[in-house]
Formats: sequence, C-alpha cells, structure tokens
Amino acid sequence: MTFTIVAERPEDAPLISPLLDRTFGFERTRKTVYRLREHLDPLPELCFSAVAGDGGLLGSIRYWPIEIAGTPAILLGPLAVEPALQGRGIGKALVRHSLDAAKAAGHRICVVVGDPTYYRPFGFLPASGHGLLLPGPVEPERFQVQELVPGALKGVHGVIGRGKAPAKAADKPARRRRVRRSVA
Repeated sequence: MTFTIVAERPEDAPLISPLLDRTFGFERTRKTVYRLREHLDPLPELCFSAVAGDGGLLGSIRYWPIEIAGTPAILLGPLAVEPALQGRGIGKALVRHSLDAAKAAGHRICVVVGDPTYYRPFGFLPASGHGLLLPGPVEPERFQVQELVPGALKGVHGVIGRGKAPAKAADKPARRRRVRRSVA
C-alpha cells in the first residue's frame, strides 16, 4: 500500500474525530490529556494526515501546546490509523515525519501519553524520571518525554499545564510538504 503524508487538509478535520472514535473508543475524551487540549486548536504546522492515492484519510497525528512550569513544550497526540490498516507502518511514518517537523520548527520538548513499547524506539523516556507530572491520573509507564534538543530538560520539572493558543493560520504562511511512503 502506498500513502502520502501531507499537512492536515481542511477536508480531513471532520473525519478525524470519527477516526479517533474507531481507534480509541468513545471514552477517550475522559483522559487527562484531553483536558490539556480542551478549547485549544492543535499546532497547525504539526498536524499531518496519511492519505491514500485516492485522497482518502488513512491516519492522523496532531500536536498541542503545553507548558512545564512555564517552559513551552508540545504534546503529541492523538495518533490514529484506521484500525484495519494498523501494523503497516503508517503510524510510525507519521510519528517520524512529525517529530522531524517539530525539531525543524524549533520545538525543544515533546510529551506523549501512550504505549511505551511503541514510543520508546522514537526516543521517548519515562517522564516521571525527569520530575514531570500530569494534572490528573495517568499510568506512569505511559507518560513519556523526549528532548528534541539535547539538554532541553535540564532544570525543567513540574506539573504540565495548558500552553498558549497557537497563532491562527492567517497569521502564518502555509507550509505544505509531501512525503510518499510505501508499506507492505
């Protein structure tokens, strides 16, 4: 199967919530990380879609602004791939592509709450070992962090809070990068 990673398109937005429901279930919005994202728009430069040759949405990844005791950071997630297509490398390609984009955009710290066996190969480590806390319940092994810039976590510790709202799309020039991937 061939797919392309593109900046999230306007036509993807109404398809993402149903994709998340199919992937994670309807109870997903009760999780702590959803409270950090409430009433905020995701960072537009870090929202990507995996699309099929016909343009159909196969997967999505978004990032959100957060702060760690006043230090800006980003929150990865949700990452979702159509359940019937999971395990074919689409999600991993989205994570790699988006982390590269986050580094290129100058982001320094990235937090994720997810399966450690999935995210550790990308360089995520237990966040609690760095003195980070979430403002709600979380399974400690699922709460992870990555320095996108070496040494970015030095002296940074505390409770993760909501970040500042990103600039609106009209305030920033649009960036479109296409990456073609093939998976078996």
